[in-house]
Amino acid sequence: MKALMPRDGRVGGGWLTLFAVAWLAVWTVQLTPVQLLLPLQLDTPGGENDWITGVVWSGLILSVGGIAGVIAGPIAGTLSDRTRSRWGRRRPWAIGGSVLTAASLLLTGAASEPVAVGAAWIGVSVGVAVVSAALTAMIADQVFAQRGAASALVSSAQAVGIVVGVGAVVLLGLGIGASYVVLAGFILLVGVGTALLLPDPQTHRERSTAQRDWRERMGVLRDRNFMWVLASRLTVNIGNALGTALLLFFLLYGVGSPAATAEDDLLVLIVIYTIFVVAASVVAGGISDRTGRRKPIVIVAALVQALSAVMILVSPTFIGTAVAAAVMGVGYGAFMAVSLALATDLLPRVEDHARDLGIVNVSASLGQLLGPLLGAALVALVGGFWLLFLVAGILSVIGAVMTVAVRPARVSPQRGPAAH
Repeated sequence: MKALMPRDGRVGGGWLTLFAVAWLAVWTVQLTPVQLLLPLQLDTPGGENDWITGVVWSGLILSVGGIAGVIAGPIAGTLSDRTRSRWGRRRPWAIGGSVLTAASLLLTGAASEPVAVGAAWIGVSVGVAVVSAALTAMIADQVFAQRGAASALVSSAQAVGIVVGVGAVVLLGLGIGASYVVLAGFILLVGVGTALLLPDPQTHRERSTAQRDWRERMGVLRDRNFMWVLASRLTVNIGNALGTALLLFFLLYGVGSPAATAEDDLLVLIVIYTIFVVAASVVAGGISDRTGRRKPIVIVAALVQALSAVMILVSPTFIGTAVAAAVMGVGYGAFMAVSLALATDLLPRVEDHARDLGIVNVSASLGQLLGPLLGAALVALVGGFWLLFLVAGILSVIGAVMTVAVRPARVSPQRGPAAH
């Protein structure tokens, strides 16, 4: 483990690999149900002519789970910042969150009624939020010169995780129950294993919480630049969720894909999306590290995502959706990688890293999980999908405009962010 310890603000390939694998597990177990398993469980509960009811239930369940994650993430981050144990600050929470996620996935797979599915999914959302808060804090704790690259691994793993999960379910022909069992085993093995192997160095605590006034405790929440970054991430993620979370329903009832091939078509779109998310996040993250200019990349990336929504509106066919998936992958991959690095550069106090980055995670997760609820309402309102993609494009543009208001600290490609 000592070989994995960071030196002079840089981490080695072993650290980055374990970090990427940990995020791969987190995203796989969260997004595979969102993209495939939950829609299959909830599709047409009132019969084949009542498909909108399935869309609404999906939106409600994902949104309630999102609210639970929003509450759990910052709380877990705060407690992680205050944790002092021989196991470290982040490790106990990463392990505990992995165990909770695995148990809740098993309960979700065993549930049959929408209310029971939703109750179990809350546990999944809370567990994922706890693990995410611990992992994201490691970037601020240990990485300085490679924050763009480390943040790119988070967004790349998000895209690859969808392919790993959906691909395993579709290609192996797994049933719903078996799929949840596999996902539970995956997060238990990988989540706990990587938490044990990744270093978790102790950080000297300068002053106790009681010695800090309310202004210090508010931390970055009093920083207008940080709040603009949060608002931008929330808005762009809602736009992204509108374009992705109800994709299976869009293929079935918007494009008109046969039910027998809809899952295969979904996998094709996800693979295309993934390739471009990974490529864009790695390239954009590396460029932002070398140049120290993150804000322009974030703005352009949000506008590229908006373009993908326009493309689907113009050509709501499978081919048109496939091309739009590639464009959306470029925009979203670059946005998520560099906006996370931008937010990390703005953090003022080392003793609040997990809490503050937990809030950053919340802004993205809340967007991804409010999106389905808003999308379900938009689909139900017009009986189709055109309004959903129109709003997705508008929100992405708004997210770009919000980023214009950010006045970030100057970032040195060698030493990290300059002092505020």
